[in-house]
Amino acid sequence: MLTRVAAATVALALLAAGCSSKAESGSDGGSGDVATDVGVEGTTITLGVLTDLTGVFAALGKDITNGNTLYWKSAKVCDKYSVKLDVQDTGYVPQQGVQLYSSIKSDVLAMQQTIGSPINAALAQDYEADKIVNFPSAWGEKLTDIPGTGVLGPTYDVEMSNAYDYAFEKGLLKDGDTVGHIYFEGEYGETGLEGTTYVAKQKKLTVVEAQIKATDQDMSAQVTQLKARGVDAIVLTVAPAQTTSVAAAAQAQGLDVPILGSNPVFAPGLLQGPTAAWLKSHLYVSAPVSTFEKHEDLYDKYTAAFPDAKNPSGGVILGYGMSEIMKQVLDTACADGDLTRAGVLKAFQGLKNIDTGGLIVPIESFTLHRSPSLQSYIYQPADVPGGAKVVQDAFEGQFAPGLAES
Repeated sequence: MLTRVAAATVALALLAAGCSSKAESGSDGGSGDVATDVGVEGTTITLGVLTDLTGVFAALGKDITNGNTLYWKSAKVCDKYSVKLDVQDTGYVPQQGVQLYSSIKSDVLAMQQTIGSPINAALAQDYEADKIVNFPSAWGEKLTDIPGTGVLGPTYDVEMSNAYDYAFEKGLLKDGDTVGHIYFEGEYGETGLEGTTYVAKQKKLTVVEAQIKATDQDMSAQVTQLKARGVDAIVLTVAPAQTTSVAAAAQAQGLDVPILGSNPVFAPGLLQGPTAAWLKSHLYVSAPVSTFEKHEDLYDKYTAAFPDAKNPSGGVILGYGMSEIMKQVLDTACADGDLTRAGVLKAFQGLKNIDTGGLIVPIESFTLHRSPSLQSYIYQPADVPGGAKVVQDAFEGQFAPGLAES
């Protein structure tokens, strides 16, 4: 397991003094020195990771973090600085995330990953006050209000609207239908519900809402309610455990309708259970990342580096892609001669038309209060590496532009 990397005493002293040190620039840093202040010791940069290794998104958190680790094993900033990760397990508990960030913030230059909308929201004031760049493994709409926080793809409302667009295009839904939306309380679920609400107004849908807690596991009662209301589709903004429970209950009750999901609803491990066949024919996931069928080289690289890892998910692709974006930020800051927190934030704010070679959907920019992208992939569970196949390449649905402006 990764362990915390302690910053050097000199870095802490410099931070306390409010001054910056100078480090010789890398080959891409131009001539002259590179300013640093915190999280840089010699030619090593330390980045923070607040992930979930024991909570409701533990499988996803492990894959994302492994993706981060794999990327930084060989990548260097400005061909000079190596990157170490200070990995902490929040268990998907916001207060735990706040405490852990407080314990590491003096040692890290930026946050490579913070998992979960609730934890990112709880840390919003700290991240803004510390002027720190952070890439969340979350897509809540309110996260776009945090300066320096870069949502990696469409926010959940836009993402969900793209799932609806695909469903209408393929005849899975039609105007006037009834949909049942099961969603987590809090930023994640409520942002996804906003997408449903917006589309419902455009297409005259009847929406049956079912809010649950992240700790709720048995979805039988919710599915019974939706069946009684005659839903034509089930929509999910939950975790994989709830997805498999919904599938089991729908299958048992003969509720033969499509399921549309936000990207965190699926994990390859679901295909090892009794609902595997049903999920493969009923579940459609809207996601900001591609699948391993599009990136076989990454799959091979990952399985070679982590031979004991079972059923790697798209979280690996996300973790690898978000690290590539962090490298673009740090390379820019280094080239500008400023690897201080302020310099990294300036580089982040200047990024436009961000491309990760198809790992993550194209990102226009990290503009405050706006979804960074309007595009999504649509995939279905399948017996392939990573457990999913793309059925629709990255696209912008008909509802996305209006929703982003609303």
